[in-house]
Amino acid sequence: MLYIKINKLIIDANEKTLVNISFDITDSTALIGESGSGKSLTLKSLLNLLPSFMKTEKVIDSNFKLNYDTIGFIPQNPFTSLSSMTKIKNQFFCSDEKKEEVLKLLALDESILNKFPTQLSGGQIQRVVIAIAISRNIKLLLLDEPTTALDEENKNNIINIINDLKKRLNILILFVTHDINSIKEICKDIVIIKDGIIIEKGSTKDILSSPKEDYTKKLINSTFKNKDFRN
Repeated sequence: MLYIKINKLIIDANEKTLVNISFDITDSTALIGESGSGKSLTLKSLLNLLPSFMKTEKVIDSNFKLNYDTIGFIPQNPFTSLSSMTKIKNQFFCSDEKKEEVLKLLALDESILNKFPTQLSGGQIQRVVIAIAISRNIKLLLLDEPTTALDEENKNNIINIINDLKKRLNILILFVTHDINSIKEICKDIVIIKDGIIIEKGSTKDILSSPKEDYTKKLINSTFKNKDFRN
């Protein structure tokens, strides 16, 4: 289990608190909210990617160190995360043996290592990015809306891949998205965020079948009908 608390995320200019949340990741947790709700700020805070004019106070489980070796990250747009002028094999930072191991997990042929990103399909690029993210012995996988730009078929493929990796590698997952439908097969828990604070949280089953807050109901209804989760 990983406990995360961001109890202050402010801009120096006006000391306005942008995010003030705390939650546990016991297995796989989805952080869900509309654009501007604070979910991306939370993710960037965990990755230490906030600009210098922002300040944050974080509390992380003392048994868990957030650093390059323990966190894998899958960005929203995989096409901009790879260097188009660099062969795939040179975009990994691990041994050749490890490269082959993770490519196998993602059903990618080793021949792909000698290709450039421009020679790959969109689905292959997405899987390469995932392979790079898990090429270290990570404990936590962060996902920043990885299915947003995908068609329905590729979206389902990526969801199945992530779900399989979660089981195989025994890693924790934080899935950041505005699309509740994309996490129903992966995440055991949901945290609903609005204006930098948590509106509602609980098990995925409970939240989707019996949401308590109007904001949560709005998010669910914007994606699919509640009855899909009452069986």
